[in-house]
This record gives sequence, C-alpha cells and structure tokens, in this order.
Amino acid sequence: QVQLVESGGDVVQPGGSLRLTCVAARMITSVFNPNRWAWYRQAPGKERELVASMRTDSDRDYADSVKGRFTMSRDNARKRLFLQMSNLKPEDTAVYYCNAVNTANQPKYNWGQGTQVTVSS
Repeated sequence: QVQLVESGGDVVQPGGSLRLTCVAARMITSVFNPNRWAWYRQAPGKERELVASMRTDSDRDYADSVKGRFTMSRDNARKRLFLQMSNLKPEDTAVYYCNAVNTANQPKYNWGQGTQVTVSS
C-alpha cells in the first residue's frame, strides 16, 4: 500500500522560505513516474485546496495565490516531491499534503499525515 510521507514544515516569519519534501514510500518507480503529482494544503476551518501540480518540468500548474512564490519539483529516481516556498505569508499557514492526481485533478491515494507550516511574526 502506498504511503505518502510529508516533511519540512516549520514556523517561519513572513517573508521567509521553506522547502517541503514528500516521499512516496512503497511505490515502485514505474508507478510513480507517470503520475501527475500535486501539493495540497488545508488551513484551519477551510477545505483542502490544490496548491501546485506537475508531471514534468515543462508541465507545472500553480494556484494563483502562490504563483511566483512556490516552485514544485520532483525526483523520479528517489520517488520524491518538493515544494520550495518563498516570500511566505500568514495566509500560507496550513497543513501541507502531497498526492497523485487523476485527469480530473482528484487525489488518487490515501492521504499522509501532512506537514504543518505556520507563518507568523
């Protein structure tokens, strides 16, 4: 069974940066590689929202709220995803999750535990 493990969350000041990592444990690369992968986040009292998704370096999408500040990347050989976040704002505070998505941008696997990002002065 696929296990998604997110890490890298922390408490940072506004304007700061963080790099999140997601590992797709127990997934073979032949399954990992073709997937479109995504980062989601869920703030307190709000629904989970899609933040970024990618299949290849030339095929990346971002929510308007993070464009120009967040960069998603992937390491297929190590079955890892990354989310480089810069110029963080208090409204970026949320639990961040990764998942693969289908053609309708719906998550494909069970959710991991997520990683908490708190932006506060």
